[in-house]
Amino acid sequence: MDSLGALRAVEYGYLDEGRQVYLDHTGAGLPARAQVRAHAERIAAGCYGNPHSVSPASAASGELVERARARVLAHFAADPAEYAVVFTANATGACRLVGEAYPFGPGNRLVLTLDNHNSVNGLREYARGRGADTVYVPLEAPGLGIDATAMDAVLTAGFPAGPPERQPAAGPGLLAFPAQSNFSGVQHSLEWVARARAAGWDVLLDAAAYVPTNALDLSRVTPDFVAVSWYKVFGYPTGIGALIARRQALARLRRPWFSGGTIHVVSAQGQWHHMADGEAAFEDGTVNYLSIPDIEYGLDWIAGIGVVSIHRHVTALTGQLLDGLRALRHTDGRPMVRIYGPRDTAGRGGTVALNLLGADGRVIDERIVGRDSAARGISLRTGCFCNPGTGEVAFAIDRDVLGGAVRTTTGTIDDYLGRLGLPSGGAVRVSLGLSSNTADVTAFLGFVAATYRDRTPDPAGLSPRLVC
Repeated sequence: MDSLGALRAVEYGYLDEGRQVYLDHTGAGLPARAQVRAHAERIAAGCYGNPHSVSPASAASGELVERARARVLAHFAADPAEYAVVFTANATGACRLVGEAYPFGPGNRLVLTLDNHNSVNGLREYARGRGADTVYVPLEAPGLGIDATAMDAVLTAGFPAGPPERQPAAGPGLLAFPAQSNFSGVQHSLEWVARARAAGWDVLLDAAAYVPTNALDLSRVTPDFVAVSWYKVFGYPTGIGALIARRQALARLRRPWFSGGTIHVVSAQGQWHHMADGEAAFEDGTVNYLSIPDIEYGLDWIAGIGVVSIHRHVTALTGQLLDGLRALRHTDGRPMVRIYGPRDTAGRGGTVALNLLGADGRVIDERIVGRDSAARGISLRTGCFCNPGTGEVAFAIDRDVLGGAVRTTTGTIDDYLGRLGLPSGGAVRVSLGLSSNTADVTAFLGFVAATYRDRTPDPAGLSPRLVC
């Protein structure tokens, strides 16, 4: 048994003990038993209070929070003089902090790739509300990578001459894109960071799907803002993410409100306030001081295994999965699976989006797969994964249809899909991680073969689709 196999048996043994096949690592990582024990032992052995004080209990909490902050910077090889760590509830909260405080205005732009999670897509509402334009960079089918020509054109485009009120308020604006797609697993080139910044853009890198199995070196790749969720990296604790921001970029943000913990001084009667410096201005109220120290332990846990080892492990399993999916055939030779994104492990992470095909060649409704896999103890994800842009490209939905007659606020999701002419509302996502093994891949492939070969399941009676 290799080292990761032994680790699975000891630290993630609850999977096999409970006969669970967990294939949703892009949704959430899994905690090692050692992580949970370490949390319980720390809480039981000490007294920790709200950090916003100088009492012994507060000082104990504050010291552990600052240690975790330093450990995050070390994990990403980030210079503490250049980068700051703001603890948030998740990657979504990190993106929101940037969106609400970024100096959007008439004359500058928000540039988004079509491959983005809705937590990033939502930034366009902040931009729109302040008069900035939003531009989407298309993807190239079938690989679902960024259209490099279009990206270059957007990043290097000049701004039309006009009156002062239409000139950029903060340079060209903000580019936001994912290091790895949460839909397709495509890993987009991090060279876009340097190219955008050289052209004057600020860059928000969504690293939530990337950092669980890949190293991100902020001494080499230098985005202005990075969003992460820690439960995706090592499973525990949930409810904590981080915005890792260049201090110069953080200083340019202007929050539209203040709260407890974010100000140096404030007057109620005078109606004025002075924001705190650095991280404190962005951590609203009391941080989760009982769980933030678990980040330090989690990062030490990952470091002990080795990010390179985790990456190799997941890449090998992803290759096995892709090979197995391509080999699945109905008796007449028709393929049973349609894969979205790269056909092999080059340029992709451990996330594979697919649709299963019935004996008649049509897509099997993803709700059927979700229902049947759950009955077999398999945890995976179905739908559009809060990433509508990639889905629109993967399913070849015409832009005119999306922007025209289909646009409505009435009816069900199934009504909407009917107007689009889609037989299914999304894809099936299988994603691998640190605790995955070959048996998990084999179990999924065996489930597909045994359940759907030479069959065309009837979608009647399925429950309504979940909202993306």
